[in-house]
Amino acid sequence: MKFRRLNCFKKFYKSLPETIPQKTDKALTLLFSNPKHPSLQVKKLEGIHNIWYLRVDRQYRLTFQIEKEFYIIRHVGLHDIIDNP
Repeated sequence: MKFRRLNCFKKFYKSLPETIPQKTDKALTLLFSNPKHPSLQVKKLEGIHNIWYLRVDRQYRLTFQIEKEFYIIRHVGLHDIIDNP
């Protein structure tokens, strides 16, 4: 799989607190190497077509889509981003 980061993801990523970018990078590495890794807790968002989320840490989540051979990385932020992916 290849990946693309949306511009909004880049904006949110830059505004993350100090330790979260490293955790986000680790989660993305795991996603690309083993999307079923238990620590990611990947789940599909209910009622929204083709948007998934994973756990970065206890408070932060990352949303993404799967389009053909791409992971499209959408958003990273506090847990409530899953309400507005």
